[in-house]
Amino acid sequence: MKMQINGKAAGSCGGECFDVRNPATCELLEQVPRGTEEDVALAVEAALSAFEGWASISPQQRGMVFYRAAGLVRQRKEELAALLTQEQGKPLAEARNELEGFSHVLEYYCGLAGSLRGDFIPVTGNGYSFTVKKPLGVCAAIIPWNMPALIMGWKIAPALISGNTFVLKPASSTPLTNLTLASILNEAGLPAGVLNVVTGSGEIAGESLVRSPDVRKISFTGESGTGKRISELAASGMKRVTLELGGSDPMIVCDDANLESAVAGAIRGRFYNCGQTCTAVKRLYVFESVAREFIRKLEEGVKRLKVGNGLDKDTDMGPLNNHSQFEYIKELVAGIEEKGEGRIIAGGKAPSFKGMGKGYFFEPTLVSDVPGDSRLLKEEVFGPLLPIVTVRNLDEAIEEANRSIYGLGASIWTKDLDRIRMGCEQLNAGIIWVNQHLKVAPEVPFGGVKESGFGRENGPDILSEYLETRTIMLKT
Repeated sequence: MKMQINGKAAGSCGGECFDVRNPATCELLEQVPRGTEEDVALAVEAALSAFEGWASISPQQRGMVFYRAAGLVRQRKEELAALLTQEQGKPLAEARNELEGFSHVLEYYCGLAGSLRGDFIPVTGNGYSFTVKKPLGVCAAIIPWNMPALIMGWKIAPALISGNTFVLKPASSTPLTNLTLASILNEAGLPAGVLNVVTGSGEIAGESLVRSPDVRKISFTGESGTGKRISELAASGMKRVTLELGGSDPMIVCDDANLESAVAGAIRGRFYNCGQTCTAVKRLYVFESVAREFIRKLEEGVKRLKVGNGLDKDTDMGPLNNHSQFEYIKELVAGIEEKGEGRIIAGGKAPSFKGMGKGYFFEPTLVSDVPGDSRLLKEEVFGPLLPIVTVRNLDEAIEEANRSIYGLGASIWTKDLDRIRMGCEQLNAGIIWVNQHLKVAPEVPFGGVKESGFGRENGPDILSEYLETRTIMLKT
């Protein structure tokens, strides 16, 4: 599979490729071009050349391309879901859900096309003042491997509907779905050069993209260290930046919560996508008075989860996406009881039963009796591992939840309106769920505080991130 530059399939100027492997089997899926600085320059040049023509057509015309593309993705959903599962590892049901999310994002921004307008502003004196909105130019995004289709939609849709052109750098382990979706958008009528996809390493392709003087906006989703580096590079070029970085989301279960719903929410919130979600439940705080019953129900539910190849219809949880993530989780779990960081009550090892082969599988793991200084509570643990902490009351739960350097999401499970109000006011997070976790939608803003980054994805206000405001003052 080739890169997409100026509406055409393109190999690397350096002539090199890298392997994309199935994390469930470690078998080779495809070889993909290893993009170079020259490839990035060609992609940016193509986007720059396409900008004037794309910006000159009406937002409604741009939206119709999105509408057609959303339909084509739905027509090919089964084929695309199988591809996404094979390169990322998630079960087919989750892959289908993600692709539906991609289509929904396109349709949402298609519907916002008519909202791209300026304002009339009365001022003192003779004349008129008004503003118009103009696209920035070439925008770019560097996206992760955990939700490659959905996050691609989040990045490209508001930028393109606003009249910008785009260069996308996918994750090296999951570029195939992104390349295929870009091809579908071209098929739907996107002019050549409006959307370009360059594959390769973050060190070369990603950094070249951030450094390019012709790129006016960078949107990045990934780990905090890389985000800080991107912020520094972008600042030197006066580029706009959106950073969606790490998360260590707390889930608070109060003593009046519906325990069955909370257990189901914790299982889905932690083990969906094998725990590899920015907003996954990564710390569980449960009131002492209901802890024994809640943990028993949680343990029973977790032990019923079937780990396996995502292509198998009865699989509940697939493998970790890559070798480095697999080794990190193994190392972390191996030190839990040895270092006094808790007690493993479910899971805790890589399964060895028939059918696992060489894949990056790890059992869904629960850890109780976790001390406050544990790595499990401090780091963003990207994998199927859930630490459980008991608390006396809501004050203690919120205090512990807010200790993290991250502030992406948080959830509180209770029927008490005063507790809901307290949680919504005092939890230091960009997203707060009540009696649910993980739900996202293109209609509402998504983003965090503290070291979880800055800026937002989604929602109608995000369009302003991709537009310049031009003020016009007319004397009469």
